[in-house]
Amino acid sequence: MPKNFDAIVIGSGISGSWAAKEFAEKGLKTLLIERGRMVEHIKDYPTAFLDPWDIPYANQKTTKDTQNNPLISKHYQFDQSTKHFYIQDHDQEYIQEKPFDWIRGYQLGGKSLLWARQTQRWSDYEFNAPKRFNYGIDWPIRYKDIAPWYSHVEKFIGVSGNKDGIDNMPDSEVVGSFEMNLVESKISRSISANYTDRKPIIGRHANLAEVTPTQTQQGRSKCMARSLCSRGCPFGGYFSANSSTIPYALKTGNLTILTDSIVESIVYDHDRKKASGVRIINANTKEKTEITGSIIFLNASTLNSNLILMNSKCEHFPNGLGNKNDQLGKNIVFHNYRGRLTADFDGYEDSYYFGKRPTQIFIPAFKNIHHVTESFLGSYLIAFSAYRESFPNSQTNTTLGGKYKDSLLEPGKWKVSMMMQGEVIPVKENHVRLSNQKDKYGLPKLITSIGYTNNDVVMMQDFIDEGHEMLQKANCTNIISLDQHEAFNRQPGLEVHEMGGVRMGINPTESILNAYNQIHSCKNVFVTDGACMISAGNQNPSLTFMALTARAANYAIQQFKNGNL
Repeated sequence: MPKNFDAIVIGSGISGSWAAKEFAEKGLKTLLIERGRMVEHIKDYPTAFLDPWDIPYANQKTTKDTQNNPLISKHYQFDQSTKHFYIQDHDQEYIQEKPFDWIRGYQLGGKSLLWARQTQRWSDYEFNAPKRFNYGIDWPIRYKDIAPWYSHVEKFIGVSGNKDGIDNMPDSEVVGSFEMNLVESKISRSISANYTDRKPIIGRHANLAEVTPTQTQQGRSKCMARSLCSRGCPFGGYFSANSSTIPYALKTGNLTILTDSIVESIVYDHDRKKASGVRIINANTKEKTEITGSIIFLNASTLNSNLILMNSKCEHFPNGLGNKNDQLGKNIVFHNYRGRLTADFDGYEDSYYFGKRPTQIFIPAFKNIHHVTESFLGSYLIAFSAYRESFPNSQTNTTLGGKYKDSLLEPGKWKVSMMMQGEVIPVKENHVRLSNQKDKYGLPKLITSIGYTNNDVVMMQDFIDEGHEMLQKANCTNIISLDQHEAFNRQPGLEVHEMGGVRMGINPTESILNAYNQIHSCKNVFVTDGACMISAGNQNPSLTFMALTARAANYAIQQFKNGNL
């Protein structure tokens, strides 16, 4: 393998694979480094076509699973059919100063094999919010700066949904759409009739409701609505790095992939005043080596990107690469999932639905958007769905025999589930830092000190009040509210939406990155995964990571060709 590249990309997930694709497509000799194992599309999806009776333990977590992996096994998608896409807890130990569940998947493609695939654009309401409401720092970009890159990404990955005309959730480039079922449509009509500030929409989703020539060229086909996405989709029905960006980049002949390789640090060249390359550890042999490159993109996922920069110490950067202002690792944000509502819906027992649609119904944020809410900062969106219970409709209270099997063919009554996705406000106390303890690779263990604030609790209660009222007006019954943190000990991290610590900004004294995701004090290093975020917004973040990455990569390519990097 060559030891020098035009571009080095650290991390092969949603954002890293986009950087690799942009660089390779534009002719740069690119190295993509992944700390986990190789996973090839289709070939390495061992459970993709298994029937329920083919999977051990009825696909449930075992006692051994939870004992060996008490952290990772908490994730809602961890089961017998998916656990090969998760790390083992002992693979990378860390220290929880406050409870934080750090969910990781180390393989080529990263967590793009496990993500929930919700894709909503940010608007200027989100980019303006920190300045408007005086929290965090001002974003150095606005919607107009990233809008073309949202379109660039969406056309490639394929997004299902509608043109909804909502100013704080701008329309995406969509192809086809999934549909609401009858009960969801009825609830949505009730909400639209009773409120002028909220409009339920079918979720925008990186599952192909229809296929364009762009996806066909990638070898992908339409979503089969199997709801088995986290096993790896052999149809390429949803966007993952493995089915889309990585094989596309490989076809250029400009991409080299290096798996089982942990980046210890980024190497800084004192004389040239820029990074010269990366120092890596072979995950199997522990052997160390250095690889040089002109451009370095850090996309190791939010907390690992923080860790790598903190561990990249030298005489010029004794506190970590780019950390001239002690901002590195501070202001970690995530999403508030604490509030949940369930309800019954009477009627429509003669109706059902076809397939297992991969998205929910969304109500874009309506608090702290057009009107200021005095009780809390930030905004939240709402997602809900209606479904027929799949438990046996049997009067015998048995799980054996003919009556039980017959009852499996009869769906139960309609149920409604509603959840919040709330913006967590950046505070410097929510941070990560390095400990003196070492992991099995000799790297410092990361300390996570990240928790909820009272603002999150007040926001949750607002959602519960508003959600209860909406469901009640839609004639739902038996409405039950839940604080998932209190009821299920749900900790920050399980939503896998952690962001921040290497934030962008206008002023180098209060940020690490500039408007193009360059480190202010080391211009050939870019960070475009969740670590770059200033604030969390209320939308699912992955689409914004991809758009920021494509934008920064094309800027870096131009700078490289102009001789500036």
